[in-house]
Amino acid sequence: QVQLVESGGGLVQAGGSLRLSCADSGGTFTYVMGWFRQAPGKEREFVAAISRSGRVNYVDSVKGRFTISRDNAKNTVSLQMNSLKPEDTAVYYCAVDQKTGVFSVPRSARSDYDYWGQGTQVTVSS
Repeated sequence: QVQLVESGGGLVQAGGSLRLSCADSGGTFTYVMGWFRQAPGKEREFVAAISRSGRVNYVDSVKGRFTISRDNAKNTVSLQMNSLKPEDTAVYYCAVDQKTGVFSVPRSARSDYDYWGQGTQVTVSS
């Protein structure tokens, strides 16, 4: 059973950096691990995802600023966020897709993800 726990959120000034981490405490063989975010009054949106083989997918707004990585042995995924902007402020959710193939490009639709963490707040001040 997949059980996701996020950590690493916080308050940072614009231009700063944060690193989010997510661990699957269930020890499951996870296929795709990803991050979504939800700002107040907005829909939850895709941020980035990585397959077990290392293929990645990013939303255009974070390309060149965010880097997703994973450690398959530890069942963890991280999101390094640099050059943060106030518009990056949101609750960030870790998610797992257990349907997409190991060597496929990760999907970005919320409905493709089967398991979710509880979320961690990221606030970027201007």
